[in-house]
Amino acid sequence: MLHKNLINPKSIAIVGASNNIQTPGGRVLKNLIDHNFKGELVTVNPKETTIQGVKCYKNITEIPKVDLAIIAIASKYILETIKVLTQQKNTKGFIIFSAGFSEKDEEGEKLEQQIVNEISAVGGSLLGPNNIGLINQNYAGVFTTPIPKLNPKGVDFISGSGATAVFIIEAAMATGLTFSSVYSVGNSAQIGIEEILEHLDTTFDSKTSSTIKLLYIESINNPKKILKHATSLINKGCKIAAIKAGSSDEGSRAASSHTGALANSDIAVDALFKKAGIIRCFGRNELITVASIFTRPELTGKNIAIITHAGGPAVMLTDALSKNGLNIPEITGKESEELLTNLYVGSSVSNPIDFLATGTAEQLEIIIDYCENKFPTINAMVVIFGSPGLFEVFDVYDVLHKKMKTCKKPIFPVLPSVVNVKNEIDYFISKGNINFPDEVIFGNALGKIYATPKPSTPKNSEFKVYKNTIRNIVDKSNGGYLHPQQVKELLTAAGIPIVQEAICKTKKTCLLGVQKIGFPVVMKVVGPVHKSDVGGIILNISSEEKLNESYDKIIQIDGATAVLIQPMKKGIELFIGAKKEDNFGHLVLCGLGGIYIEVLKDISAALAPISKSEASEMIQNLKSYKILQGARNQEGINESLFAEIISKVANLVEIAPEISELDLNPLLGNSKEVIAVDARIRIEKN
Repeated sequence: MLHKNLINPKSIAIVGASNNIQTPGGRVLKNLIDHNFKGELVTVNPKETTIQGVKCYKNITEIPKVDLAIIAIASKYILETIKVLTQQKNTKGFIIFSAGFSEKDEEGEKLEQQIVNEISAVGGSLLGPNNIGLINQNYAGVFTTPIPKLNPKGVDFISGSGATAVFIIEAAMATGLTFSSVYSVGNSAQIGIEEILEHLDTTFDSKTSSTIKLLYIESINNPKKILKHATSLINKGCKIAAIKAGSSDEGSRAASSHTGALANSDIAVDALFKKAGIIRCFGRNELITVASIFTRPELTGKNIAIITHAGGPAVMLTDALSKNGLNIPEITGKESEELLTNLYVGSSVSNPIDFLATGTAEQLEIIIDYCENKFPTINAMVVIFGSPGLFEVFDVYDVLHKKMKTCKKPIFPVLPSVVNVKNEIDYFISKGNINFPDEVIFGNALGKIYATPKPSTPKNSEFKVYKNTIRNIVDKSNGGYLHPQQVKELLTAAGIPIVQEAICKTKKTCLLGVQKIGFPVVMKVVGPVHKSDVGGIILNISSEEKLNESYDKIIQIDGATAVLIQPMKKGIELFIGAKKEDNFGHLVLCGLGGIYIEVLKDISAALAPISKSEASEMIQNLKSYKILQGARNQEGINESLFAEIISKVANLVEIAPEISELDLNPLLGNSKEVIAVDARIRIEKN
């Protein structure tokens, strides 16, 4: 938990304060004064007696007891300063602007840990080091500008980067977005994004707290904590959007399994955010746009009316909304004809509703009233209105302001003329409104929000599994890839259907196996990882002669230790995989199997545990979903059974977290069954 003295201090010491407001110690003091910190301020600087009108002490030992210390001195002096503050001044809140710690070198990391140890020993809280500070309703403890407009119902923003926080604040202020708090975590020596999210969750009050949370994340140290508290906040009525920087797969390691090759930490981030209900953004403007949409009422449906006086932006917005699963339905009928009589000749009301460049504020009000009261299929409105600079549009924006306050259906203002009508937009924003300056970014963001499900909270598995059997197999394993017989036993214990098979080291045992299985069969090499790459799979073996011939061919493959025979099954080739991904837990993937998994790389992923409904959603999100449904009169698969197996795989890796990689590839699926015909499981033990 964050100490109350960090959040709401009654007294603050600025160590390294200055009369020069172009220094961190000078600017933070000015920000505290200008933004009306109501408590006691003291400063520390050996060269001054008064700084910006505040009493200055030459040595930290001379100051009175203080709740919070904001430190802006060289790193080498900070540890001793911290010791005085913790041991003599009863200080429990700390913000360290200074750099030169873990971001620099090993010595800096050691010093940083010593500082954390001192603060933790007295139950204190440290923000930083190497950060810009903290802004909340109580004080502006940052050395940067601008300080955004603060509003208890504004956005809570947590950033792993101080500079990025400043840039996002600047851009957000231009659109009218307000803030409740801004936390910059810097090196996250003691308090990271996860801990602040936990604080916002545990202190959440539905009447007074902000319901919008924004995150800029550079590294995720505790995914499970993010999942827990983001899910909790969203279930309490909050909305969360986040940027996770570093989304390339450059760091993906070479892997021997399909799952290992396909899964990476960025896919795990996607899966984490989706499970938590967090909207993932990839740039500052998208993050701000999503946050701004959060301030408006939620969509109750996906039918949008576009009201515009400019054709081009309306076309681009239509494209963006349509591509993201929202509808711009044609508006027809008596009411639409009636509306048209109120507009200038040449206007169109089919949707987009285009009331021309000469359209007036009065006409806009009429159009909005029709969409609100007479077009029941419309769920929301987007109003695009700028100006070529020939006349003022204050009256138009007054209408927008009034209707946004009174209409039940959400209205989203796209006001693109940020130069020609800057004064009018500033006037509009000053009334507490939001502007969306770019229609395409807005359209993409609205679609993304509408498509993001609420957090999923899987219940305990309803499937019958033999946990003791699973644990015995894993515990007895030495690590590495399990023997095929162990794989079979493990999957059977987990309730995952696997095709009948026999492992043979001689032609005679092959013949005995076929007597139990029956022709036709498929023969596969045992040993090499990727069987198809070495010619280690022979299909449709339907005679003794072909069986013996196939055995001779496969057993000669380099690395072959035996052959495996299975009944020849028919169906669509499917894939399910699982991979342990750092601190995230197990990532479970599904898609088309066989060679298609490598060629198409069309996969869905989720973090275990996975409910059957969540697994069904994974299947339906595949680009190849129509193939699985049955395209061009081809038999589709039993989706329910496929989803059940995905959920069972997730359950298996929860019981046996030592499973580092698991491949079921392929499974064969048809309308009656989905069954694994090849599987590999790799165990890693610490």
